[in-house]
Amino acid sequence: MIITWDQVFAWRMRRHLLDRPKGTSAVDVAHRLCGVQAQVASSAEQAVAARRQTTASGEVAKALANRELVKTWAMRGTLHLLCPADAPAFLALMAATKVWEKPIWQRNFVTAAQLKAIAEAAWTALDGAVLTREQLTEAVLEHSGDVALAEHLGSGWGAVLKPLAYQGLLVYGPSDGSRVTFTRPDTYLDGWPGLPDPAEAARTAVPAYLGAFGPATIEAFNQWITRGTLKKTDLKKWYAELTADGVITAVDVEGTPAYALTSELDAIAMAKPFDDVRLLPAFDQYVLGPGTQDEQLIGAGRRPEISKAAGWISPVVVHRGRVAGVWESDGDTVSVRLFTERADVPKTQIASEAARITGGKPKLDVTVG
Repeated sequence: MIITWDQVFAWRMRRHLLDRPKGTSAVDVAHRLCGVQAQVASSAEQAVAARRQTTASGEVAKALANRELVKTWAMRGTLHLLCPADAPAFLALMAATKVWEKPIWQRNFVTAAQLKAIAEAAWTALDGAVLTREQLTEAVLEHSGDVALAEHLGSGWGAVLKPLAYQGLLVYGPSDGSRVTFTRPDTYLDGWPGLPDPAEAARTAVPAYLGAFGPATIEAFNQWITRGTLKKTDLKKWYAELTADGVITAVDVEGTPAYALTSELDAIAMAKPFDDVRLLPAFDQYVLGPGTQDEQLIGAGRRPEISKAAGWISPVVVHRGRVAGVWESDGDTVSVRLFTERADVPKTQIASEAARITGGKPKLDVTVG
């Protein structure tokens, strides 16, 4: 089946709920987008708001408090808001990489024996409990007797706690003021099923990914979830099984071989143009899912303007499904820089989006370059 990129982007915009269907909740957004990246809490709130008819804040906090969403390290080792029912599959594929067993990881952080001691201590200490990082560190040090672990456990980057998260041993709990807390998913979340084996996880994760970011290549999925570290032989096998079962279908997108959800093929082929402009926040899934190297989405040579130093992903202007520029706001002014090759973005729509984001009538500064 041959598909055009215009059809793909028109379909994706709607699949990403960027047509803002009535009644969309934070949970709906997290489920459809395979999670919402939450390294920056304000960006996660904005990502949800960008897909709702109203921009009232507090939706994410409410969903977390009700345990309808859970915060944990997941795809690419970054913090995400996930639906508890979706999380096990994504985490199982992260765990399948066993990155903590690699010599370079152990040289940079802790040994396999030390990590095992951390896991055992955390599992015991978090049984039905919610602990701050400091309290968890104290419990691990007491259990292990290894004072050398203190520095690693106290790191805000959480490098030695991420493997525990991937294995479903630890998630974030409710915030204690400005301090983060941790707990066990099986005692904190109702009906936590534990992690499936990787092959079973792929049967959930691959269709979920293609349901938001398809049509896409196998490598795009691998980069999105583990930065390309899943075994290619496993991926090919999983994709072949899903294809044989009719869940996914191989397609051609203007010469690029890819896969799409079989159930969405007609919707993709019949997708009407989506001309509305959207200003999406930093770290938005619309960009992270395909990846910043996708030149169909971002454009040749524009990646450095989106993927910045220290892992920062810029807020973007999206028009007709493609990244057309970048933007920033100080609350009073919204500054937009449109890419020269995509400078035909309606300024009235940019102004409407800017007002929606700021909740007022900001000064709008639009340049092209």
